Amino acid sequence: MNHRISSLQNPRIKQAVHLRKGVERKKENLTIVEGFREVQLAVSGGFKTHTIFVSPSLTGEEKYARIRKILPGHPLYEVPRKVYSRIACREGSDGVLALMVPKRLQLDQVELSENPLVLVAESVEKPGNIGAMLRTADAAGVDAVIVCDPGTDIYNPNIIRSSLGSVFTSNVVACTTGEALDWLKERGIRVAVTALNASRPYHETDFKLPLALVVGAEDRGVSEIWIERSDENIIIPMFGKVDSMNVSVSAAVVLFEALRQRGFKKR
Repeated sequence: MNHRISSLQNPRIKQAVHLRKGVERKKENLTIVEGFREVQLAVSGGFKTHTIFVSPSLTGEEKYARIRKILPGHPLYEVPRKVYSRIACREGSDGVLALMVPKRLQLDQVELSENPLVLVAESVEKPGNIGAMLRTADAAGVDAVIVCDPGTDIYNPNIIRSSLGSVFTSNVVACTTGEALDWLKERGIRVAVTALNASRPYHETDFKLPLALVVGAEDRGVSEIWIERSDENIIIPMFGKVDSMNVSVSAAVVLFEALRQRGFKKR
């Protein structure tokens, strides 16, 4: 069933605007998913759609029909371009925006492969960095991404955008550092921490066994508890005058070294 909204004062439009604020997303247990690709990935990942807005002048007939196909029978709210621009979070949008119920996955719900590979990010605040790491995690086929003590909501619309929707394709868990450490140790997963004061270059480290790669915020790195309880502290050799790389780049370098050592076999 299609409905039309033409007023900026419509309660559904006001709700979408309010959800730009993290406190409102938390209160209503909803997030904003913008873009056909992102909505499609969320639906495929089992995320429940609350409200979907479409601006036909932006989507075009073909994409409009595809939206109907992936959400058959779901109420769809058509809005003119002027109204859509009020709820859109980004420029150059393709005219599709949904309010969706986020999944709050718990550690004990994560199903691991026989030889798991896990990415842990501690206290990373910038949505762009988290989104980039989620894209890397999707490309590497990791079992889970654990975001410890997050500096932002993992379903922040900016994370969804920068991850190109890959936040919906991986098992993403937000928890404390202590919870993550205990969970990894209980499952016999070796912990390798990236640290500037580490003694072993990453390419000389054995990543063939079950592994959790831990990265931290660029300005302060990981907390001491990770260093103390890790099985291996590793470093990426660098030869420039700047002593650190972007955290998402560091994660990609080490994860793909782990894949290389494992023969790039899909788990």
